[in-house]
Order: sequence, then structure tokens, then C-alpha cells
Amino acid sequence: MPAYRTGRALLVAAAAASTFELAAAQDIPLNYERLSSMEEPLAAELGDLTFTLTGLLDAPLAVDLRDGRSAEAGLVGNFQAGALVQLQNRWRVSLAYFGQYATDPRFGSRPDREYTDNAALSVGGTWGTLLAGNVSGVVREGTRRGRGAGNADLALDDTLGERAEWGGGYTGRFGPWVVGAVVDEDGKFDAGATFRRPIDNTDYRLSARVGTAVFAPAGGARNFDSTAATVVGEAIYGSTTFDLGVGYERLSARGPDAERWYASAGARGKLGALGWSAEAHHGRIEGEAGISAALGARYDVARGLSANLGLNHAKASADLAGERLVDLDDTSLVVSLRYSF
Repeated sequence: MPAYRTGRALLVAAAAASTFELAAAQDIPLNYERLSSMEEPLAAELGDLTFTLTGLLDAPLAVDLRDGRSAEAGLVGNFQAGALVQLQNRWRVSLAYFGQYATDPRFGSRPDREYTDNAALSVGGTWGTLLAGNVSGVVREGTRRGRGAGNADLALDDTLGERAEWGGGYTGRFGPWVVGAVVDEDGKFDAGATFRRPIDNTDYRLSARVGTAVFAPAGGARNFDSTAATVVGEAIYGSTTFDLGVGYERLSARGPDAERWYASAGARGKLGALGWSAEAHHGRIEGEAGISAALGARYDVARGLSANLGLNHAKASADLAGERLVDLDDTSLVVSLRYSF
């Protein structure tokens, strides 16, 4: 097989591997946003270097179903580029960069900026992979429930606390186990492990994750330290995936503390050119309930081109010592035309 085809095949396998399989695949997952390309990466070789590129363009229209009159169009575009090389001692070195432009927070931008990016460097071998850069979401991506289809976006399906952008980490594979940990620039950590094995005609995955972080309520006068643990179970039968995630989070600061319990479950699958998903979430913070649900669909029009739909609902509110921790009340329909490469 020609060398360029061999390199491309290896990179396709890396892109298809799970987030935690960096020790084997060397593909750094830097896309912590809602949308990601479903296509195999473009690849090219220049000497000993292999370059990869994936990306997407999405034109969404969101309709607020609470009043039925508010509609907003937007634009989302993101890409991930990488450069990989294998040294003479068989260590694999990779540099990756991810960038995303979104016009509105509903579509993935942050309140203070429309363009966001992540970059990371990794060095890996048979002993595992060391990471440095914007890697705070690597463990989350490797242990989380799968994303919904189309424009489904299940609110509250994670801890409220977040880690700083910069940090370092490690991932490694040991038989059916894949383990990983990251530590951010403030000393907060995230550690997790995944066990995956097929039994008969069903593939099973069990993941666990613990960590510390910081939660900054919108408009709040103080930050909370977050200590959390989550467990996710998944079963894949044919083209259908079922999963369940449960979590506990403790928010602490000077004064009263808050405890949060939550559970999320969902199913997703593929029927010909149609991909679908259905998800639901229920949680409680200090006795106050919060719920969310999401239905999603993706219809593949042509390679890379798809029509997408999402119906998303979230309603949650919680206060602690006069401070609003969570305040969500939203029901929206999002449709879009998307091209990924």
C-alpha cells in the first residue's frame, strides 16, 4: 500500500477512536463544543510530518417556542488542524489546534467573544500519552454520555463547575481499561477511567470520573468550589445506543454549601440516512428540582451535507443564601443546514 494511503488510514482510525484512546491513536480531542465533524479528516504528508484537517459550517435558525414569535438566525464554523510525527524511538508527537466562530451564545459562542480556540501538544508511546495545553476537557470527553443527533442539546448534563483552560494531563490504555487525568493551572483536577468490552452481540461501556473545579454563577458575587463524581453506563446493540449517567456535585464557599444530584438518560440510533436521539435529565439542588429534555434528528443529504433539527427544553432554578445558582427556562426549536469535511 502506498505510504500516503497508509498514513491516511491510520489518521482515519485515530479520528474514529474514542477520546480517551490517545495512547493508541494520538488524535488530541480539543473540540469541547456541541458540534463536531462526522467526516474522516483530510490528510497530507510532507516528509515525516502528517497533517490533518476536519471542520464544519452550520447555518442554524432558532425559534423560541415560549412565545412562538422570536426567531434568530446564526452561523457556526469550526475546524481542527493537527501535525503528527513519529520519532526514531517510536514516540509519537502531535500538535493540534481547534478554533470555532459562533455568532450567539445559543449556538456555542461565549458571552464575551465570538471566536474561541484550543491548542495542545502531546507526546505518546507504549507507556501512554502526556498532554499539555488547553486539555481541561479531555477526561470529560472520554467519559461523557454521547452527544445527541442533529441540534439536540441536553442542558445541565454535566457538572456546574469548570476548570481553567490551561493545564497538563496523561492518558493510558491497560487492557480493556483506559485511564486519564488532567490538572489545570489553578491546581483543580479531573480524573476518570473507562472499561469497554463486548458481550455476545452487545457492546458495553462503563465510565467513572471524579474532579474538582470552580463554579461561577452568572452575575454572582462569589465563586464556589466544586467537588463532583459521575458514572456513565452505555450499551450498543446494532445501530442503537442506550446510556445512563448519574452524578453528584458539592458546591462550597464561605457560608452555606449546596448539594446537587442528577441523572441523565438517552437513546440514539440510525435508520438509513436518518440519525435520531431522545434524551432527558432530572436533578435537584438543595431540594429544588431541575429538568431538561432534547430530541434531535440528522438527515444525510450527501457526503458531508446534512439537514438537522433539535427540540430542546430546560427548566431549572436554585438559590443559596439569596444567590441564584441556576436559572433556566427555555424551550426552542433549532433547524440548520450543515456541511462537514
